Amino acid sequence: MHVNNRSFEVINSDLYKPYIKVLYLPKDYTLTVDFNVFITNQSTLFFISPNQFLQIDQSGPESGYFIFYNRDFYCIQIHDEEVACDGLLFNNSVNMPMTTITKEEHTLINNLFIQIESEFNLNDSGQEEMIRTYLKQLFIKSTRLWKKQHLDTTVLKPTTDLEFFRKFTLLIEEHYKQKHSVSDYAELLSIASKTITHKFRRLNLMPPNEMIKSRLVLEAKRLLVHTSMTAREIAFELGYNDPAYFSRQFMIKTGESPSNFRTKFLW
Repeated sequence: MHVNNRSFEVINSDLYKPYIKVLYLPKDYTLTVDFNVFITNQSTLFFISPNQFLQIDQSGPESGYFIFYNRDFYCIQIHDEEVACDGLLFNNSVNMPMTTITKEEHTLINNLFIQIESEFNLNDSGQEEMIRTYLKQLFIKSTRLWKKQHLDTTVLKPTTDLEFFRKFTLLIEEHYKQKHSVSDYAELLSIASKTITHKFRRLNLMPPNEMIKSRLVLEAKRLLVHTSMTAREIAFELGYNDPAYFSRQFMIKTGESPSNFRTKFLW
């Protein structure tokens, strides 16, 4: 789908919430992903998981592209780990999965979207697999750009550390409501907590305990803004037995109470 001032309201609707989404936007677009506002100063790719809130607030003078698909189309286990929908580009609540496109890469990335669009105009038995092939190229190229733009490129990153980071983020996504400490995840991984911390330090990322807390706070924000649940109900939903402790942790991370955040955001 083309993204422009005629289509972004449809894209913002509930129709596409269940899908995995890729946005390719030229400059001068404004969009909100969860609680972060982004303004594109150049062509930029955004990778949005089904559980993320997406809203295009303003379109630029040029049209962009919007791809949406489900997990069965590109996410079964035979697909490549790092570039699949559970890879570095998706389910990463710490670093926004976005990549800016350099002039050198612009022609290649733009051509991939043109090729995908042209496939939809063909009545061919190999159409579905060809589109998957173009998607894979897009993910490989974007993953390489993401690493350069979001990780410390001054230090050589062992592939095993990147793979560990990917697996750790997946574990958080699966267990964050029940497991709140690094030691919980160390037990799942059968390694020492210090080993996890060292791996994150080598990648120049935030400490793993902060990543866990950030994921919990992000979900709390989503529930505060997009549901009518009380702070007490949200605390229990996120695995906190003591709602007061949850509120204190929310205050530490955001600087305001859950009720103040809800009032401020909805205002």
